[in-house]
Amino acid sequence: MADESVDARPSPAPRRDGRLLIDLALQGGGAHGAFTWGVLDRLLEEDGLAIDGISGTSAGAMNGAVLADGWAEGGPEGARAALERFWRRTSEAAMLSPLRRGPLDILMGRWTLDSSPAFVALDLAARLFSPYDANPLGFNPLLGILNATVDFGRLARSPVKLFVTATSVRTGQGRIFRNAEVTPDVLLASACLPSLFQAVEIDGEAYWDGGFSGNPTITPLVRECASRDVILVQINPVERPGVPNTAREIVNRVNEVSFNATLLKELRMIAVLRRVADPGNSEGARWAAMRLHRITTAAVNDLGYSSKLNAEWAFLRFLHDEGRRAADAFLRHHRQNLGQRSSLDIDALLEAGGG
Repeated sequence: MADESVDARPSPAPRRDGRLLIDLALQGGGAHGAFTWGVLDRLLEEDGLAIDGISGTSAGAMNGAVLADGWAEGGPEGARAALERFWRRTSEAAMLSPLRRGPLDILMGRWTLDSSPAFVALDLAARLFSPYDANPLGFNPLLGILNATVDFGRLARSPVKLFVTATSVRTGQGRIFRNAEVTPDVLLASACLPSLFQAVEIDGEAYWDGGFSGNPTITPLVRECASRDVILVQINPVERPGVPNTAREIVNRVNEVSFNATLLKELRMIAVLRRVADPGNSEGARWAAMRLHRITTAAVNDLGYSSKLNAEWAFLRFLHDEGRRAADAFLRHHRQNLGQRSSLDIDALLEAGGG
């Protein structure tokens, strides 16, 4: 799924106050979402860009909600400040957590929790006990952090359109929540891994992590936003060399494949729609005119599953800095493509998928 510039049908580039409108599609990935924080931090600095819509899942949904609320309060600088507050509070809340790196990992300079006794115990317990047994009160430390960081009334009025995906436990289908519908429970539902947390009930329906049904869901960005440029911030590796052979490596790869499957399926659908869309009608014109871009990094590939639960400030800053570097590299190489053409060749997915 290599990035390469591809021709797109010419279309006007929508702007707001002279700034080019862009949309963001933000994947989930626990603490690895700090990489997305760094990407957003850099994009928010860029003159000439304005964010029209954000679709996010799990940590991507939380980044999106914090950004949209911060933007409503103080524009791009307000959004940058809100994102830093959110991640700093997340780290502070984890300071007393037993989920810390073990001495060997610290000595070797690794961010993994693989040798942490608390993580090993949690990993084993998650295979034997449900969160209804291990956490009967349904405690989630993110609830207090979200309430302290996001003004949900202001979020409902934000000029940045927000789309949060959660998965219905009953039907297995994704539900998309928009600004006025987003509450702390909606964000917790979008990040609800069923092995760690009880399902979150919203309007009488139980929900799990949105990654099972859309990681993230791109369709509402195309259909409901004025922007024609979607930047996908991808933190789950699509490809890995070799075959995993330890139990933990196998579980990690299964999770990556599962959470990428819905994204790849939607990208293939978009590739088909772009080929067959009739630009003569408004719906077809939207699909024909969309331009897709991607920001990712190889730095997270070697981190492993356990590091998604590592909320040490030094680790979050490491990921943040990686995100800024990745976004800066994207802007150097592809800033001129925004508003003009795609820089991600999704048509290649049809060939790879036999489509």
